Amino acid sequence: MRNSIKTILGEIAQVFQEFDDAGVDQVAALLLEAKRIFIAGEGRSGLMAKAFAMRLMHLGANVYVVGETITPSIQKGDTLIAVSGSGTTKTTIWAAEKAKQLGCNIIAFTTNLSSPLVHNASLAIYVPAATKYRREHEKESVQPLSSLFDQCMHIIFDAICLRYAELQNVQHDEALRQHSNLE
Repeated sequence: MRNSIKTILGEIAQVFQEFDDAGVDQVAALLLEAKRIFIAGEGRSGLMAKAFAMRLMHLGANVYVVGETITPSIQKGDTLIAVSGSGTTKTTIWAAEKAKQLGCNIIAFTTNLSSPLVHNASLAIYVPAATKYRREHEKESVQPLSSLFDQCMHIIFDAICLRYAELQNVQHDEALRQHSNLE
């Protein structure tokens, strides 16, 4: 087990050696300006996105997950966070296209800067990790499918939340009050 953990941490470290962390500050600042925040992604990347939405809610953001039954319509002035390692996930692209048509800001997180998702984005954040497609420009990984991308997205999203909390001056106790109390 110890070697597996070292391998995973080593792969993550390689990604972050190339990751431009200025995007973290940029995204946090943009989220402060957003009327509402919508989060879109599929599969494990979508699960990382949902975890991001949950933490943003704890920090006081007005945030929704695309596809949930209580998600309202997106409107001009809203921001869509779209996550797709390949940048080719159809439902995520469709959400970005619709948001773009409505005049929303779209922030894309992907490994593929020439993807259809990026074409629709106001801002693209490049994550130099491996996906299930193992394209030539992607990092090598011994992990299955898009595990490396998803792990890195979790860390990036937590870094954005940390910066967002700093900018909003949200302390732990305030975030805790937003945490579910029905558990």
